[in-house]
Amino acid sequence: MKTLAALLGMCAVVAYASGAAADLSDGKVKIGVINDQSGIYSDLSGMGGVRAAEMAIEDFGGTVLGQPIELVYADHQNKADIASNIVNKWIDEDQVDLISDLPSSPAMLAVQEIVRQKKRLVIVSTGATSDFTGKACSPYGLHWTYDTYALAHGTGKTLVEQGGDTWFFLTADYAFGHALQRDTTAFIEQGGGQVLGSVAHPFPNQDFSSFLLQAQASGAKIIGLANAGGDTINSIKQAAEFGIVEAGQRLAGLLVFISDVHSMGLQTAQGVVLTTGFYWDLDDKTREWSKRFFERHGAMPTMTHAGVYSSVTHYLKAVEAAGTDEPLAVAAKMRELPIDDFFARNARLRKDGRLEHDMYLAQVKAPEESKYDWDYYTILATIPAAEAFRPESESECYLLKE
Repeated sequence: MKTLAALLGMCAVVAYASGAAADLSDGKVKIGVINDQSGIYSDLSGMGGVRAAEMAIEDFGGTVLGQPIELVYADHQNKADIASNIVNKWIDEDQVDLISDLPSSPAMLAVQEIVRQKKRLVIVSTGATSDFTGKACSPYGLHWTYDTYALAHGTGKTLVEQGGDTWFFLTADYAFGHALQRDTTAFIEQGGGQVLGSVAHPFPNQDFSSFLLQAQASGAKIIGLANAGGDTINSIKQAAEFGIVEAGQRLAGLLVFISDVHSMGLQTAQGVVLTTGFYWDLDDKTREWSKRFFERHGAMPTMTHAGVYSSVTHYLKAVEAAGTDEPLAVAAKMRELPIDDFFARNARLRKDGRLEHDMYLAQVKAPEESKYDWDYYTILATIPAAEAFRPESESECYLLKE
């Protein structure tokens, strides 16, 4: 009887595995990482995002439901039309199941519409606009690492509370920059502050001198940099050349990555206040993963690299738990399963696709404060998950009204 029971148990396992494998759309799970691998966001995203996805797949064991996990990647050059062409081909011809990473808000919004129509999942780590899970939300779109609301809440709200009640914005002239200025302005005005002016600069841009002179002439206490990557680096470097901080104005880096600080150096970046979803040196868990990432990539991870790893890992757990790669079934399982890893603390995946998790307010250290390589941030405060992101009650997402 014991032998028969064992045989029946083995048959049940085989039957389950066969049935589960049959529920994979083409006998495997294929993940596509699409990001900027040659432009101003390549350091903060780029091949680091690919390496993070590779690590997630390897750490998961390389298979799910007994079938292989494949990875493809591409450079969308921060252009919505190129991103759309790549993703259409990936879905129509290559049977890609999950689209991952996606910097550049126009690209992420374009891909959101494609996956809505073609019923695939996209998990954005690097793209920023909060509209993704607001008025442009979709049951197929998940936003993992941060968004413009969280950045505005962390940096904008805090600086106003510290007395920075007059602002001038340097804003990247596309969806991300305008969303970041909009969300930050809301917190400034709620805190009794005032926006004295703004200027929209081309994306990408090299020369910020005329824009910085306008900001300087405004007399605003805070110059808000509603840009990212190379644009932020150039803004801060050129502000230092003009002596803007020495003259008494403060720079608010509304989206600053550790790769930006590394590029600028602490002498230039010191004192910048920023909001981040991850810091490699936060605790033993973050250090352990980050050092493994460094061995592979040669640089410490940005928050978006950590977000890619976390989101791909959770997606694979959900596929395994759901017994299928059918997108809505997987998304439902992703919301059901607990999310608690080195990146996502106190996390909850909402119906609108927004992942709530703790965010961190940080300040860049002065050179003499840094004790070892990549020791760049002082964490000023933890912003609790429930406070960091736009409340569901204020969302424009139709999914929350159903």
